Amino acid sequence: MDNLYLLGEKILEKKYEIAQMVHTNRMTEPKDVKDVKDVKDVNVTNEKIIELRANFISYFGKALMEKTDQKIIFNQIVKWAKESGEFASNLGISLSEALEDTTYYRKFIWEVLKEEIKNHNIPTDTIFELITIIDPLLDKAVYVFSLTYVNIHQETLKKAKSAFLELSVPVVPITKGIAILPLIGEVDPERATLLLEETLKKANELQLSHLLFDLSGVMIVDTMVAHQIFKIVDALGLLGVKTILIGIRPEVAQTMIQLGIDFSKITIKANLEQALLGLNLTIDTLE
Repeated sequence: MDNLYLLGEKILEKKYEIAQMVHTNRMTEPKDVKDVKDVKDVNVTNEKIIELRANFISYFGKALMEKTDQKIIFNQIVKWAKESGEFASNLGISLSEALEDTTYYRKFIWEVLKEEIKNHNIPTDTIFELITIIDPLLDKAVYVFSLTYVNIHQETLKKAKSAFLELSVPVVPITKGIAILPLIGEVDPERATLLLEETLKKANELQLSHLLFDLSGVMIVDTMVAHQIFKIVDALGLLGVKTILIGIRPEVAQTMIQLGIDFSKITIKANLEQALLGLNLTIDTLE
C-alpha cells in the first residue's frame, strides 16, 4: 500500500480523536478577558464543534489518499475556511483567539503522522512529500479564514458607521415648515457628504421653509466645515428653504474670523430663542 495513502487513512481513522484533542486544549487554555467578553451567546454544542473540526481534519487525510484530486480537496478546504471565518466573525470571537486553533490542528495532526511514520519506518522522501501536501493546505485554510473574517468584520464596521452617521444628522421638526438640525461633534468628509444628502432629503420630506442649523455642539469649524455649510445653505436655497445658523460658540467664531471665513450672506442668530423671534415665533407658542 502507498505510504501516503496509509497515512491518510490513519488521519481519517483518528479525525474525531484529533478533533477532541484540539477542542479540549482550546477550552482549557487560559483566555484573555478581552478576547472572550464580546463573544455572542449562541446555541452551539460541543458535539457540533467537534464535528466541524473532524470534517476539517478529514480533508488532510483525503489529500494524502487522493493525490490526483488535490484541486477538489483544495476547494473543499477553501470552502470550509470561508464558512468558518464567517461563523467566527458573526460569533464575535476575536481573530487572534480564532487563529489559536491553527497551532493545535498542526500539532495533533503531526503527532498522529509521526507515530505512524515511526511505526511503519516510512522513508524520508515520503515525509518531505507529506510536508508539501499538509502544510500548504493548512496555510491556505488560515489565509482564507483570516481574509473572510476581516472582510466580514470590516463590512460590519462599515454598516455600523453608516447607521451612526445617519443618526448623527437628526433633522427635527419644531413646527410646520420649520425644523432644527443640531450638529454635534467633528465633521469629516464622509459625514459632510451624508449631512448634505440627508438634510436635503429631510427638507423635501418635511416641506420646510426654514432650517435652523444649530452649531453649538461643533467645537471646530475649519475651512472644510465652512465650505460644507455653504454647500448645504446653497442647496437648501435651491429648494426654497432658508437656513439660519444658531449657537456658534465664541471660540469657534474667533477661529472663523482668523481663517477669514465670510458668513455675512447667511442669517446668524445667537440661539434658538432669537431665531424663533425672527420668525415671529416663541418657544412658548410651540409648547
